[in-house]
Amino acid sequence: MADALVCRFDDETESSLRALRERLGEAGIDVPDERPSVTMARAGSIPAAARKALRGELELLSIPDLWLHALGTLPGDERMLLLGAVVDTELLAVHSAVHDALAGKVKNPSAYYFPGAWIPYCALARGLDTDQLARAFTALLPPEPVRAAVREISVVDTRTGDAETLLTR
Repeated sequence: MADALVCRFDDETESSLRALRERLGEAGIDVPDERPSVTMARAGSIPAAARKALRGELELLSIPDLWLHALGTLPGDERMLLLGAVVDTELLAVHSAVHDALAGKVKNPSAYYFPGAWIPYCALARGLDTDQLARAFTALLPPEPVRAAVREISVVDTRTGDAETLLTR
């Protein structure tokens, strides 16, 4: 996958999430050196026409803050530790509107991010073996909820890290 539509946060939220990553680092866990975010959609390509439609849709929406508090992991080959978001009707409505704006306009969309399949989360660490995952949970339990104020929504090229901001609040 090449493009991801991500929510990025205000400075206070980023500081809280980086502090959690620092605690993992102190426990000997490698953590990503990337801005914390929650991905709403992924595709092989989100072309200019899709970005334009999405920008127009985002300007009409009321983007809610996220509550990140469920410490967990996802099934699959790449074990990660994540902080999951509370899923409420307001967040689901925004997510659905985003996918309506993208429908038929992107190449190779990822079904993991479609409405009904999407699990909103912020990755804290990736590529963990079983021992590292256990240490990571121990380092962060019990998790403190993080109120994540969304300050921008961007399309990020996952290979290069280049980003185009579609909405700033």
